Amino acid sequence: MKAWKHFKTITYHKWLVMKGCFAVGLYRQGLAHDLSKYSPTEFLVGARYFQGNRSPNNAEREEKGYSSAWLHHKGRNKHHYEYWVDYSLKESPTGIIPVPMPDKYIAEMMMDRIAACKVYLGKNYTASAPLEYYKKGKDSPIIHEYTKKKLEFLLTLMAEKGEKDTFRYIRENLIH
Repeated sequence: MKAWKHFKTITYHKWLVMKGCFAVGLYRQGLAHDLSKYSPTEFLVGARYFQGNRSPNNAEREEKGYSSAWLHHKGRNKHHYEYWVDYSLKESPTGIIPVPMPDKYIAEMMMDRIAACKVYLGKNYTASAPLEYYKKGKDSPIIHEYTKKKLEFLLTLMAEKGEKDTFRYIRENLIH
């Protein structure tokens, strides 16, 4: 039963992201969004830790100290800023540096965050929910400053002006 509920949840999430991506002109990304969630590596973990009100990856992380599904997911999906991490021999003492995300993936990340909030908050969703959720998270040292500024701008625009104006801005200014 948990597997079926997880399947319905990720499919609804994918549909919401696809709808948002299509609204801003990202047809290919909308169709391909999160296909890795249906792979055994991610799906079986998601079904096992499914709760319905938050990401199963967090439950796996609480139990194991890490999420195998997330490690798989972020390495295959360019709409996560964690995908955009590389090594540098010059710029960082640790060698690990964030690199800027292309705008089309920032736009998809925005759709992903909106959809996740809609799925998990349901009728309690508001246009400010994605920004509020972002603010609750820790300030990540692995997000490039360009990506961070662009994401925060879009989240704030969404909170202040709503989906229609935010999607218009993305369509007219980020998607080329």
